[in-house]
Amino acid sequence: MLLGFKTELKVNNQQRTQLAKHCGVARHAWNWGVALTKNILDHNKANPQAGIKFPTALDLHKWLVAMVKPECPWYYEVSKCAPQYALRQLSEAWKQAFKKVKKPPRFKKKGRADSFTVDGSLAVDQFRVKLPVIGWLKTYERLPIDQKPKSFTISRTADRWFVSWKIEIEPTDEVKSVAVVGVDLGIKALATLSTGEVFKGAKSYSYYEKKLSRLQWLNRHKIKGSSNWKKAQIQIARLHRKIASIRKDTLHKLTSYLAKNHSKIGIEDLNVSGMLANHKLAKAIADMGFYEFRRQLGYKCELYGSELVVVDRWFASSKICSNCGTKKETLSLSERVFKCDGCGLEIDRDLNASINLEKAVS
Repeated sequence: MLLGFKTELKVNNQQRTQLAKHCGVARHAWNWGVALTKNILDHNKANPQAGIKFPTALDLHKWLVAMVKPECPWYYEVSKCAPQYALRQLSEAWKQAFKKVKKPPRFKKKGRADSFTVDGSLAVDQFRVKLPVIGWLKTYERLPIDQKPKSFTISRTADRWFVSWKIEIEPTDEVKSVAVVGVDLGIKALATLSTGEVFKGAKSYSYYEKKLSRLQWLNRHKIKGSSNWKKAQIQIARLHRKIASIRKDTLHKLTSYLAKNHSKIGIEDLNVSGMLANHKLAKAIADMGFYEFRRQLGYKCELYGSELVVVDRWFASSKICSNCGTKKETLSLSERVFKCDGCGLEIDRDLNASINLEKAVS
């Protein structure tokens, strides 16, 4: 099983400049490719009979070498892999767009999600990695050296640089302490298990919302591109990174606990995009990270030998009594206690839903 390994790099100012140059070249190649492919699509739409064949990643790279590199000598200051992988990723993005899986690729902006990918003469040591052109870069933690990576992806978040690659891990099949469990996700509590356990969400954005708003308010009149503006942008980006890291850490701990200790896990197929359309609850729902929870739980169940069962989204887990099976016609969000009209059961609505999910997957 292939899993991504990501760690922070310990770089000096010279290395930061080299990494930023690679990101700039990859971004320039991507934007050039987006503009070219969009022009080809517009031309084919206007002239369907005399259309131009849509280029592959290899075609784009040949045209880049012939048309762009002679006019942009700074391309030769970085590894040739940076623009190559950018065009490969662009070609893959268009394939996903043509299949209606994702939206068409857009232009990239400097300083936002900067990254590049390299291959070739790579090496991994105990506390450092080797990249072509740049050389050895130190890391803060010990690295897995038993497997040689095929490629490195370097990315920047705020003012920190990270390296990631794929490593192969053997799935484990240990004996679990709980056979079946139902998990109900919510806003008040991130997850309520059918065993009675309740896990609170980090709510990191809600906690730091005022501080983030203050930083953005102080930055409103700064001249764009000035030194003070750049400092403020880094402060805002650092806080965004902190909010995301707290949320991700909470989700990793919860999903690891579920996958390691439960043989079969039942969750509901939530329509997250539809839930986010409710503007009164969208901020709280996004702060919990429901989609990331399901993504992490999916691969961790495969890794630890558990079974993940996704119950149909139309299953009325909150409206059905977990004791007698009576279904209520209406149940408002303000009703936090489920009261059954048939047997008189009074139970927390999230716990009731999780018990119903457990019964549905048993």
